[in-house]
Amino acid sequence: MSGQQTGLGSILILAGRRPGAVDALAEAHGVADKCLVPVAGRPMVAHVLVSAAATDAARIFVSSHHEGLADDLGDIVVDSLGDRLVFVPASDNLADSVLAVAEQADFPLLVTTADNCLLTPATIAEISAEAARLGAEAGVALARREDVLAAHPEGQRRFYEFSDVAVSNCNAYWIGHRRALKAAEAFRGGGQFVKKPVRVMQAFGLINLLRFRFGLGPIHHIFGRISRHLKVEVAALIVRDGATAIDVDNDRSLRATEAIMEKRRPPQRPDADLLLGLDHAGRLDHRLADAGLVG
Repeated sequence: MSGQQTGLGSILILAGRRPGAVDALAEAHGVADKCLVPVAGRPMVAHVLVSAAATDAARIFVSSHHEGLADDLGDIVVDSLGDRLVFVPASDNLADSVLAVAEQADFPLLVTTADNCLLTPATIAEISAEAARLGAEAGVALARREDVLAAHPEGQRRFYEFSDVAVSNCNAYWIGHRRALKAAEAFRGGGQFVKKPVRVMQAFGLINLLRFRFGLGPIHHIFGRISRHLKVEVAALIVRDGATAIDVDNDRSLRATEAIMEKRRPPQRPDADLLLGLDHAGRLDHRLADAGLVG
């Protein structure tokens, strides 16, 4: 497979909706689901699919409540992925959506969300490499506050403070094997770690949850305590690209995401290169060469 080597078996993109809730961003943009909100001219989930397609993952799952999502996407990435792309019905909570896909997924499994538009193939590879370096069975991708703010000062406002580092969640989770699926309990309260503490208390244990929530100790020490409670080695996978922590939740983060995409867009090719690109016969325009415009 020609994709970037990540050592992944599958990727799961969570694109469901909360039961009974209307997403404000989707409503504002007149689309049926948040994953279809246009970001830089493409449905947001298409950006995530493009990055997933560039990896060596054998299958890429999209978990959604939206019937006919593939047709409504109307994006070229759907056709380009072919049989690698599998649409599956979402459950009422994220944990059950992960567990349902795990029945047919290959491992390691990377779980991310449809609004994670700035997740790049390089960061996906970095997540896998960091999990291998730390000997993790499962992992949570996190970015340092200084890297997030450097990517865009208004992109993300939620940070977890530890005694040695402040980080933000990147909505990307690595699960090494089926036995490590106990870690999926962290999803049951929502995409953000400890967003609803009561629901994840049993997964982490009360003391560990308090340590995580209030940063009572170094980050890897606290994750070590959580690992012992879960009986699964869960690691903090700190990535270099702070933009990965900026997910599209509202107009502010949408504008920040599009600004970063614009900054990352490759520069336009010089006119001479464009002329050469149009020369399908491969002939060199000697007049351009004589003028010093091409080599």
